[in-house]
Amino acid sequence: MRRPVTSVSILMATWNGAARLVPQLDSFAAQDLPPAQLIVSDDGSTDATRQVLTDWAARHPAIALRLMDGPKAGAAQNFLSLLRQPVETDLWAISDQDDVWLQEKLRVAAAALAQGRADQPALYCGRSFEVNEDLTGHRLSRGAPWPASFAHALVQNIAGGNTMVLNRAAAEAIRKAALRTTDTVIHDWWVYQVITGIGGRVIFDDTPHLLYRQHGGNVIGANRGALATLMRAHMLVTGRFSDWCRRNIAALRAIEDMLTPENRALLSAFETARALPPLQSLAAIRKAGFYRQGLRGQLSLYAGALLKRL
Repeated sequence: MRRPVTSVSILMATWNGAARLVPQLDSFAAQDLPPAQLIVSDDGSTDATRQVLTDWAARHPAIALRLMDGPKAGAAQNFLSLLRQPVETDLWAISDQDDVWLQEKLRVAAAALAQGRADQPALYCGRSFEVNEDLTGHRLSRGAPWPASFAHALVQNIAGGNTMVLNRAAAEAIRKAALRTTDTVIHDWWVYQVITGIGGRVIFDDTPHLLYRQHGGNVIGANRGALATLMRAHMLVTGRFSDWCRRNIAALRAIEDMLTPENRALLSAFETARALPPLQSLAAIRKAGFYRQGLRGQLSLYAGALLKRL
């Protein structure tokens, strides 16, 4: 018997992205597994973004375009508004407005997600090729040598939003959580925390399937190199990372009943450890098993505990 074709919705947040939007849209149409629909939340663009979208949709009628008005409250809230939409397809794929997907991206993600139980929430994510403004200079993004877990998700994110694909069970869980969440720091980190927190499966693909365009307008940008290391150190010392952790905890408390009992206990342990004196905080972090990727990442976590910056 022939297996049914997997249906996919692409969720994309836009804001003044007209200059880089067409290559990304064209890469959707070129997918081996064509998407059924493209849901766009536009956050009040003043350039030609909306016209680019409607013109492209007219040329590709097989992909239904749903264009919504965003909340005009920043990228995280714009993505949250997308994640509150009804789940109408087998998979949700999250997209930025300025990348380019390789043609196998959705097919590979769908095959990986199909390996597990359909009723278990599952998140596919992975590495990407970091490229220049003109899509040249392919550099492999950071990997994830240590496994995904809630103990990791509380202190670090490995799931780049532009690589994320969720099965229907995960999409339904994220929608339920988004309807109860008013504030997130970064949408992809929050999704990673929710999926691991509820006991979902995370698939990290070491093979890249998209071109992650680096330019001056990136909200986050690539997480590698000397500059990125200095920025992370600055965030730690200034307390910005601590504020992000506080907001993440509040967002998870809003959906606490969705978390597994073990992960509710981990959330409480992290909250307690943050409030302890430096040496006790470090001991609590180590005892609970919180970790970041790689030795430098782990040392930065311990430094955060000692500096009272978690």
